[in-house]
Amino acid sequence: MDTLLLRRLFVLFFIEHGSRRVHIAGVTRNVTAAWATQQARNLLMSLDDARTAGIRYLIRDNAGYFTEGFDAVFTTVGARVVPVLPGVPRMNAIAERWVGSCRREATDRVLITRERHLRLVVDEYAGHHNQHRPHRSLGQRCPDGIDAPEPPAVDGPSRIIRRDRLGGLIHEYSQVA
Repeated sequence: MDTLLLRRLFVLFFIEHGSRRVHIAGVTRNVTAAWATQQARNLLMSLDDARTAGIRYLIRDNAGYFTEGFDAVFTTVGARVVPVLPGVPRMNAIAERWVGSCRREATDRVLITRERHLRLVVDEYAGHHNQHRPHRSLGQRCPDGIDAPEPPAVDGPSRIIRRDRLGGLIHEYSQVA
């Protein structure tokens, strides 16, 4: 992501494949192998034991900052690290889809000034993605509502409320019983 002052910033994120839940690990101007490895450690420490035990694979880019140390963080929990093969963009399709959605719906519509601002925008979008945005692959449920039952159909008139995110850039609608 390029800022208003033409500085390039990087966002490290992880997506749980089954639930499509996004975890924003960090935002930085200078990506180093040590920084990426520490962000991976922080992610695993923030997850509960059931989620950590459920990590079987890590599909990652071939960037230079994903070193053996980064891979070792995930292999210690029993995950197999699979680098994306060159020329096979569909191998990382879920992450690419999230990046495209985040850009189209949020970061391309806001003038990002610095790291902290980008972190706020990306965190807010990830919250929208995880808590409200319906996903076709999840039966029109959000990642945090996978286990929730389908809402009952309302026969008569109902009231709908709107919640704005990112200063009104994103609108979330919900039915009030």
